Amino acid sequence: MPPIPVKPGIYKIHAHIIGPTSLLTATEFAVKHGAPVITDRLNPLPIEQEWIIEPAEPVPGAPYVIHLAQHEAAGLVIADDKLFVNSVQRSEWAKFTFERVIGGVKILSDKGLALRAGHRGAQIEIVPPKPEFQETWTLEFVSPIEAE
Repeated sequence: MPPIPVKPGIYKIHAHIIGPTSLLTATEFAVKHGAPVITDRLNPLPIEQEWIIEPAEPVPGAPYVIHLAQHEAAGLVIADDKLFVNSVQRSEWAKFTFERVIGGVKILSDKGLALRAGHRGAQIEIVPPKPEFQETWTLEFVSPIEAE
């Protein structure tokens, strides 16, 4: 499938796994490559669950980068086939494209690998894409990116 455009903005990224709504969530504690990114329940606590999705470069068709809305220096990175969030230079952030699939979107790395949520609380894995619901996501637009 060809990549689809995504409106730059602040999003909640819902995982399609069995059970209550689960969101892409940055954990509180960092390890070797940064803070592991998991899926967790919609939580009223100040856990990081809002993400900015924006083009990596200001050119049509550019892939996207994803970073925390509250900590704009903390972007998604891929290491050891897993997803982390880390405050590294923007050039080190992973780049993603989105493809339409039944029930949502598939989020693909620049190497064509898919984000997979095995179960709530598991770290997000980067895997060869398959037609599985654990690789299907819903992007909930929260608001536009505020001008600085």
